[in-house]
Amino acid sequence: MIKHIVIWTLKEQAEGHSKAENIAIIKKELEALKEKIPVVKSLEIGINFDPTPDAYDLSLFAEFENKEDLHTYQNHPEHLKVVQLLKMIRDKKAVVDYEV
Repeated sequence: MIKHIVIWTLKEQAEGHSKAENIAIIKKELEALKEKIPVVKSLEIGINFDPTPDAYDLSLFAEFENKEDLHTYQNHPEHLKVVQLLKMIRDKKAVVDYEV
C-alpha cells in the first residue's frame, strides 16, 4: 500500500478569489478525483484550523495499491487539471510518498 501526502499554503488572493474561496474550490476539485480516477483507494482533504505561522492551509492524504497506481493518478488528465490550478494559487507545497 502506498500513502501519498501533500500539503500546501495558498496565496492570500489568486485567480480572482480569496484564500478561503480557493481552499473551498481546491477541496471540491481534489475530492472529485476519487470518483474520476479508479486507482484511488482512499482520498481525504483536510483544511487546517491551526493559526500558527508554520502551519499549512490544506492537506491531501491518499492511498494507492502500489507505485504504478500512484503514477497513474499523478499523470491522469483530471489530476493534471487540478495541479495546474494549484500552481496558480499556492505559495508552498510539500510531498511525502511512502510504502507500508
